[in-house]
Parts: sequence; C-alpha cells; structure tokens
Amino acid sequence: MNTTDNIEQNPIFSQGDKANPDYFTGNAWVKLLVNENEFNSVIGNVTFEAGARNNWHTHPGGQILIVTYGTGYYQEKGKPIQLIQRGDVIKIPADVKHWHGAATDSTLTHIAITASTPKGAVDWLERVTDEEYNSYKQ
Repeated sequence: MNTTDNIEQNPIFSQGDKANPDYFTGNAWVKLLVNENEFNSVIGNVTFEAGARNNWHTHPGGQILIVTYGTGYYQEKGKPIQLIQRGDVIKIPADVKHWHGAATDSTLTHIAITASTPKGAVDWLERVTDEEYNSYKQ
C-alpha cells in the first residue's frame, strides 16, 4: 500500500466547513481546532482543492503553517512564489502581506497557527489574481 495514498484516505482531522468565498478563490475547507476564545491563538486545519487559494492577507501577531499533505504555493508581497509541500513549516512574521494555497495540480492541507492579538487574528485584503497565482516559476 502506498503510504501517501493512505494518508490522503485517512486524514488526521475531518474536512470541516467550506471556507468563506469572500476570502478564498476555489474550494477550500476549514476545520477549526482551537478558537481564539479558548486560547490566545486560532488553530485550523485547512484543505485546498487544486488551484484554490486564499486572498492576500496579514496577521497582526504572525502565523505558522505546517504542511501535512500535498503541494502548494506561498507568496509574500514583492517576492516570488515558493513551492511548499508536506513537512514544510512556514513562519510568517506579523503584518507581512501574503497568500497561500494549493498548486495547480495538487490538493494542499496545512495546519495554520495564528496568534490572537488585540488587533485580531487576520486582516483580509484583495484577491490573488490569476496572473499572480500563475506566476510560479519552477
């Protein structure tokens, strides 16, 4: 049996609820594991279908992404897109404008750990354009 297939068929967490289409392009789901009322952070398991991504956004307290399945993209404003894959840990400093999502040909699942601050956990911004998304250079 292929271990990767086994992981995909037996995810650690359930898929969760459909992500808010105001903040995501394509299909994505969020399973909230810890909310800001329980602790001083928000922790969620986020699954993106191939080609799906979130809008540009910032986090007043920063964010950590732990990729648990698939392949995707991460980009900070003004920098090239980075390929991310299972096992990668992305540390995003406070107030850095960025986006993340699945690659064109793969699903992506990551755990997002976001600090809760008096300013909130996230500031959603404009959509990532198709031109921006498709600018990944191998």
